[in-house]
Amino acid sequence: MADAAKVQNFELDLDEQAYGEDPLADRETDLYRGEYVMSFVEKWDELIDWRGRAESEGQFFIDILRARGKETVLDVAAGTGFHSVRLTEAGFNVTTADGSAAMVAKAFENGQARGLILKTVQADWRWLNRDIQGKYDAIICLGNSFTHLHEEHDRRRALAEFYAALKHDGILILDQRNYDAMLDHGFTTKHKFYYCGDRVTAEPEHVDEGLCRMKYSFPDGSDYTLNMCPIRKNYVRRLLTEAGFARVRTYGDFQETYAEDEPDFFIHVAEKSTLHVARWGGGARDGGEADVRDVAEDYYDSESADTFYSTVWGGQDLHVGCYEQTKDIKEASDVTVDRMIAKLPAFSDGTRVLDIGAGYGGAMRRLVGQRGGQATCLNISEVQNDTNRHRNRTQGFADTIRVVHGVFEDIPEPDASYDIVWSQDAILHSDQRHAVLGEVRRVLKPGGLFVFTDPMQADDADPAALQPVYDRLQLASLGSFRFYREAAEALGFETVEQEDLTHNLRAHYARVREDMLANYDKLRESGASAEYLDKMAVGLEHWVKAADAGNLAWGIQVFRKPD
Repeated sequence: MADAAKVQNFELDLDEQAYGEDPLADRETDLYRGEYVMSFVEKWDELIDWRGRAESEGQFFIDILRARGKETVLDVAAGTGFHSVRLTEAGFNVTTADGSAAMVAKAFENGQARGLILKTVQADWRWLNRDIQGKYDAIICLGNSFTHLHEEHDRRRALAEFYAALKHDGILILDQRNYDAMLDHGFTTKHKFYYCGDRVTAEPEHVDEGLCRMKYSFPDGSDYTLNMCPIRKNYVRRLLTEAGFARVRTYGDFQETYAEDEPDFFIHVAEKSTLHVARWGGGARDGGEADVRDVAEDYYDSESADTFYSTVWGGQDLHVGCYEQTKDIKEASDVTVDRMIAKLPAFSDGTRVLDIGAGYGGAMRRLVGQRGGQATCLNISEVQNDTNRHRNRTQGFADTIRVVHGVFEDIPEPDASYDIVWSQDAILHSDQRHAVLGEVRRVLKPGGLFVFTDPMQADDADPAALQPVYDRLQLASLGSFRFYREAAEALGFETVEQEDLTHNLRAHYARVREDMLANYDKLRESGASAEYLDKMAVGLEHWVKAADAGNLAWGIQVFRKPD
């Protein structure tokens, strides 16, 4: 048995990395066992810099797991234990695995040094379910580890093992270097994410379509190398989909958008199942029609929609701007927020605001930054919610803004718990607008205000002329100034103001269409499909034409719940 154990963990005895006569020809998956020698592993934490990595990542992975209610996590590429330790300290039930015996040993040692006994196992991903027990809520495969798999059949087998090890609603979080940029434009690094040690250099000695040979140089003069396969982002996304994952969302350096600044790393979040019937009783309606809430969630969670909104719309807000003084979409969006803020009373530290349909949360960060108080962002898209949480943390709003996944027809908040309810251009997605108004009234305190905007039809609009707009939203109607006033007053609201700013609606959709067409190729490269962009161009033109015909309306509305 002793001899068998020694053979199994032979890499614990290696003192030099094992390559063939031509290291550039070494492109086999099993090579990793001879690369992670103990002398290299002992220096790994110097390369990573745990404190620097924790600061750069923030709570990104923790927030993703908590928001989805995950508890059991399998860290399949644990390395020296950084994420296993962080997640364990955050309260998750973590199993620590790695294919390298040297890494597993170091991870256990690092856990002990922090007062933890990690549950460790040496496991090659290709036979993962042979070596682990049970199924997990989440699997994480981080640190560019997946690119140690040099053969496609090994990648597919590993993903199949990951899929099988997850519960039915489990998620896989897998990252990779941005090899697209490295292969197409050469290697650069901001040296900010993942490899944070400021005295260690990490750069490629050789890059071609089949090999990226990274060299790591340490202050004592020692050098080590790793041979990895430079797999491209969209190739990995395709493999994840073909492995059976129902939805894949890709982030760049812990952000949802990377169109303006190429990231060093991509992070893929793959969901085994997208079932959300239990969340709000969605699914099929009578007659087999889909619940419009499911339609909206799937739309905003999609790669194409997120790429479009984060690139063209600015990535902070998803609402109509005011263009009297600017043609810039982001600046115009800020003007709208500021106009709405100006309609609110003075805040105290205890003022509570609920934003229904919050998107990326930019409005609440601007509001709380100017006025103070506490805000809650309620939103249907987990993709946008992930981004919102990360930005709240990185911009200093983690303690003042919380993010909740849900729908505004059934707001998951107590009665009379908010001083203000806020919404921007979101209620049009509901086919139960009376219910939305009723929920707003329920959660408002007596004397509380509801301030919102919504793309609407004119009071005297011709419904037939608006059919193309309805069809794009999969709805039978839009609200109107008259509808909101009468429906709100029927519920007991007092009408404070309905400011007509319809001219901005036409300007906004025209500007968005113009920018989208100008950035068409860039959007395609970033992940938006041609089908999506072409449909969006047609849809935006329908909005512009409907506005020109006088069939649309838009403005800032304020209603008050009586004392």
